[in-house]
Amino acid sequence: MDAEGARAEPSPGSRSLITVIAVVAVLAALWFAREIVAPLALAAVLVIIVHPIRHPLERRGWHHWAATTVVVAVAYLILAGLAALLVFAGFEFGVLVTDVLDELEAAAASFAGWLSSIGLGEQAADAAASALDPSVLVDLASGVSAWLLGFATAAFFVLAYVIFMAADAARYTRAERAFGPGIRPTVERIRAYNSSVRRYYVVNASFGAIVAIIDGLALWALGVPAPVVWAILAFVTNFIPNIGFVLGLVPPAVLAFVVGGMPLMLAVIAIYSVVNVVLQVLVQPKFVSDTVDLSLTLSFFSVVFWTFVIGPLGAILSIPLTLLFRDVLLDRDPGARWLRWLSGDARVPDDDGRIAGARSQHTPGRDP
Repeated sequence: MDAEGARAEPSPGSRSLITVIAVVAVLAALWFAREIVAPLALAAVLVIIVHPIRHPLERRGWHHWAATTVVVAVAYLILAGLAALLVFAGFEFGVLVTDVLDELEAAAASFAGWLSSIGLGEQAADAAASALDPSVLVDLASGVSAWLLGFATAAFFVLAYVIFMAADAARYTRAERAFGPGIRPTVERIRAYNSSVRRYYVVNASFGAIVAIIDGLALWALGVPAPVVWAILAFVTNFIPNIGFVLGLVPPAVLAFVVGGMPLMLAVIAIYSVVNVVLQVLVQPKFVSDTVDLSLTLSFFSVVFWTFVIGPLGAILSIPLTLLFRDVLLDRDPGARWLRWLSGDARVPDDDGRIAGARSQHTPGRDP
């Protein structure tokens, strides 16, 4: 029997191949079901963020259903606030595009002529002018309504998912009492993951608000149209690691060039760059790194990867999704400790299970 058991045991290479095939199959399924998976992931993150609200309520004697109702209400308020910001920015952007069409056409022609005059050739001038082609912005503005319809559809799924997940979260808090101390390691990993997700979004929201206020005031002082729209864009794109700054800079920089020429565009780029370098490059990464323990390379790759897998929401949810997959795939495998270290996790346990520099991310005895 021992010999037969030994022969039946798959080799490390076979286990690795099976794991790779399983991961590819899961990712393919996520891609095909991305219109459902993306709202589901957003709802899960919302519930994770607001779930601690139930603890003080239940300590005061509130029933589980009442605390769950409050959790759902707060999640809805967050979602409604974000939706209101995006809808406002979308409509303002559509109005703005129709107002500056003539100026944009003149700026594109002027820029193409300037490139030709300095000897870059017609092809370079045409390529640069096409980037300022008014039809591009017109198509984008006309697509805002379709985008808002898609957002409303996704929001409907999120609203339903939040109710179910918030109710289940109240039930999962009793897992340790139901299954005994043996389930504690799993509960501890869930608590640590939830804590990391909450801390990550708190850090990003805090820095995003600061960046948005500074950028909005600077654009208002420079006379760039619709500074509130670009401030909202700066806040939202701050949740996209590494490349969010560029996504938030390009539209106001182009608009500054249209209304004020090269000097105004350079002023906008300079202000955004200074704010980005000081806050998003020098200060914020320290807080984010302490929160999630992900390398910069993996953070950047995760944005591109999850955007491809589940769509635009993948850029905002990339860090929680990457943390989840890392924990699921690598947490229980002692041979994968070096992969966790490569991913940026400085708290990899040694052979005795000790974690150097480990820090508690939750209060013992608290629910996930």
